[in-house]
Amino acid sequence: MLNAIAVPIVDQLAVFEFGVICEVFGGRRNDPDIPDFQFRVCGVEAGVPLTTAAGPQITPEFDLSIFDDADLIAVPAASLRTNYPPELLAALRRADAEGKTILSICSGAFILGAAGLLDGRDCATHWKYIHELRARHPSARVHEDVLYVEDGNLITSAGTAAGVDASLHIIRKELGTVAANTLARHMVVAPVRDGDQRQYIERPVPRDTKDGIARVLEYMGSNLSTDFSITELADHTHMSRRSFTRRFAQETGTTPMKWLAGQRMLASRRLLETTSLDLESIARDSGFGSASSMRKRYRDQLGTTPTLYRRDHQRIQPPA
Repeated sequence: MLNAIAVPIVDQLAVFEFGVICEVFGGRRNDPDIPDFQFRVCGVEAGVPLTTAAGPQITPEFDLSIFDDADLIAVPAASLRTNYPPELLAALRRADAEGKTILSICSGAFILGAAGLLDGRDCATHWKYIHELRARHPSARVHEDVLYVEDGNLITSAGTAAGVDASLHIIRKELGTVAANTLARHMVVAPVRDGDQRQYIERPVPRDTKDGIARVLEYMGSNLSTDFSITELADHTHMSRRSFTRRFAQETGTTPMKWLAGQRMLASRRLLETTSLDLESIARDSGFGSASSMRKRYRDQLGTTPTLYRRDHQRIQPPA
């Protein structure tokens, strides 16, 4: 269960990325769907002011011993350097060995890399740092053009907005879609962008409801059980197949089939959390067709089954 959050900071901290972590995990919103986390900012030494890249100083209230009780260690970005506090690197290695969830945002990945946590693992960082991260950590599998990457207990994200996406992914994974969607609504951000979407999208939001892509997104979202073809969707927007797939990628950062698969997964998770419908009904209503197909997708994507997901996240009492 996600409860205690530890945020280690170093000199030349990036304030915006630090603010993302504070906003997602540190806010108090008085909403029953969003728990109040135990949120603690720490440094190598408690009470010692640290500089930020923007100028003002931040003083951590706690030292690194709070890692012991943390469920999530969220590492914000900082200016690149060749050496990081050895005490922090050792604490991160211990936390990783204990299987604690560790999140980095943007250049925070370099701190994880200095601790040896990226060796032989999939990871991500801001697009402008990709070559540097590869040069420093050649055994790391650095993914280009993605928002965030999850490798076991390690989640690394790209720039600021991608840090929001990765943080909401953790909320969704630990607390369910209702909590993640409610938090996204409070923050006025998109409730879900899959990690394998591109880091920068030419037009991330369709221009208006008359736009062809906006219409087809609404059409697909309202007909999740339909087996669409690319040609059919292109015809719906009065575009050629080639123009449609190019425009769809420009505006959503993914392909039509991946977008539809993501919407089906979100719909099924929401129904598992908030209704007592049987699995066949949920599979049918969310577009999987059958409970067996839905179970396979849950095993492949979430590493669990719909039944176990419901047990862990359902917000109503299941039927007797």
